[in-house]
Amino acid sequence: MEIWEELPGVSLVPVNSKAPQEKMSAHDGCLSLVKYLLFVFNLFFFVLGSLIFCFGIWILIDKTSFVSFVGLSFMPLQIWSKVLAISGILTMGLALLGCVGALKEFRCLLGLYFGTLLLLFATQITLGILISTQRVQLKRKVKEVVQKTIQTYRAHLEETAAEESWDYVQFQLRCCGWESPQDWFHIPSMRSNESEGDRVPCSCYNSSATNDSTVFDKLSFPQFSRLGSLARPRHNAEVCSVPANSYIYEQGCEQNLSNWLTNNLISIVGICLGVGLLELSFMTLSIFLCRNLDHVYDRLARYR
Repeated sequence: MEIWEELPGVSLVPVNSKAPQEKMSAHDGCLSLVKYLLFVFNLFFFVLGSLIFCFGIWILIDKTSFVSFVGLSFMPLQIWSKVLAISGILTMGLALLGCVGALKEFRCLLGLYFGTLLLLFATQITLGILISTQRVQLKRKVKEVVQKTIQTYRAHLEETAAEESWDYVQFQLRCCGWESPQDWFHIPSMRSNESEGDRVPCSCYNSSATNDSTVFDKLSFPQFSRLGSLARPRHNAEVCSVPANSYIYEQGCEQNLSNWLTNNLISIVGICLGVGLLELSFMTLSIFLCRNLDHVYDRLARYR
């Protein structure tokens, strides 16, 4: 309730008005809520980025343990560890912008945070459009890369990252070659002489199709040479192959990869939508806080 008082020579004025104060208090409370929500969420992602970075560094330091656990050889594992470390650093940097900008109410940091998120969101949308519209070209490009990897398999022993990664793909997807195991026939590194039958890499070996428990127990990626007499190194101890007429996967990786994408399409789309909505939420909170800081500064200036 407003109380009015008549002063000499002055019209009636309100002595006490709670409505503007209550409105201002509600506005300040909303800004505080947005500020601390943005701070807490970014603090969580800062911790998450730190864990990703530490995990990547851990892989680099202790590669031997991860080789036996994950199954990847040293070169691909080293590449993925660097990817994890860089991703962790980028996540930490972006989250730090959001934390400091929200907590200290720095408009420049909030603007930079919003711009970075907007750039990431636009990049993801662009990639999604390109993948959906250029699927045929992308499939053709992947096929060319895989076929080149197969044709030059173990030709350059100092550059084996792509070949080891493809071995891992075959082992995990339970497939052989891109279209069929015949992709491996007549590859120079798979044969030592013309009279020898066709052979394929040990990553094509289907251990579940044989009743030979000895061979099954010895199968361990990537140490394919532990297959015993069935697997034989070619040119050096790192190259391992098995006869094409033995227990190998008969299906090419093109079909298996397509099946995997089809089976996991809902999960992939859900993750992409979740990441996009999260970025949109953070962008909305940051731009709301950034724009409304003007009112706070103006009010403080009037009270000086």
